[in-house]
Amino acid sequence: MNDEATGLPESDDEATSEVTDAAAQGVASDLGAESIDRLRSAYQKIRDQMARVIVGQDAVLDQLMIALFSRGHCILEGVPGLAKTLMISTLSRSLSMSFARIQFTPDLMPSDITGTDVLQENRETGEREFRFIEGPLFHEVILADEINRTPPKTQAALLEAMQERQVTVGGERHVLSDPFFVLATQNPIEQEGTYPLPEAQQDRFMFKVVVDYPNFQEERQIAKQTTSGGEAEVEPVLSGQDIVELQQIVRQVPVTDHVVDYALALVRQTRVDEPGCPDFINNWLSWGAGPRAVQFLLLGGKARALISGRAHVSTEDIQALAAPVLRHRIVTNFAAESEGVTPDTVIEKLIAETPSKEGELTSDPRLQKIFAA
Repeated sequence: MNDEATGLPESDDEATSEVTDAAAQGVASDLGAESIDRLRSAYQKIRDQMARVIVGQDAVLDQLMIALFSRGHCILEGVPGLAKTLMISTLSRSLSMSFARIQFTPDLMPSDITGTDVLQENRETGEREFRFIEGPLFHEVILADEINRTPPKTQAALLEAMQERQVTVGGERHVLSDPFFVLATQNPIEQEGTYPLPEAQQDRFMFKVVVDYPNFQEERQIAKQTTSGGEAEVEPVLSGQDIVELQQIVRQVPVTDHVVDYALALVRQTRVDEPGCPDFINNWLSWGAGPRAVQFLLLGGKARALISGRAHVSTEDIQALAAPVLRHRIVTNFAAESEGVTPDTVIEKLIAETPSKEGELTSDPRLQKIFAA
């Protein structure tokens, strides 16, 4: 599946037909037009600032924005030189939020990122006591650069921070700042000396975003822009409190039962040997997605709907986000790899074979087994 498919639509005439009139009318009392306009305005302000530095990569930037507004984390994968690190640092510069870059290396220790207790002498009492020195995880925007180049025990130090938004050092709990946004990068080539992320840690990332090569015109503009004098300045346009409030607005967006069932149908079909599982899933996958995939599909769908100017989620939103949500949560087997089948291939076929219309979804004999399980 091409990541360009996750781009935001210019119009939503067809999508609105999928939501019942009752749900659409109920939005007015819970989510006013002012809230929708506020989020769209915030999205556009950030995109305008990033456009001063980043050329193209619209689908990637949209996914970063959706994750930010959904309170999720992202992992960006792409070959060297595609501005993954620059993209993340530019995003942090457009926000009035503290930023820390962690360069993951083979000798990086867990305490290097979480912080550590230091023995100090109290000048007033003369007694020695431990004092906690905060690590880079206590910033609001974290760039975990080349995350697959550090050993598992350091990668695992991110687990508690990403899920619980806290770290525990010396048996003491330290709460992280809010908002807290982890953006990791990894290189799909040069696998020697790397440590692939465990499935448990990959599941903590809302999206796995694939950064592809720019097209000819974009690369031409990049070449001219980066070899001339001067550097574009990026201004902070949103504060941390603004982001927290926007994240709360996203959660207020209503979702119809049909859209929830559609997201569930997509995810549950990835589970091998389960009732209603398609044959190609059993042939190509060794492991499927868990419940967190459904949560992120719905949360991402809410943010995407608001950015598009809608106060409801459509099945088209779920389809558009299926690839970044599912590609790191399904595991292809040897048969798939020998046939050149990738996770994106599986997701694309899954979407094509899953009816999106309400009547067709519930009446499909195979999917009825999923809903009855």
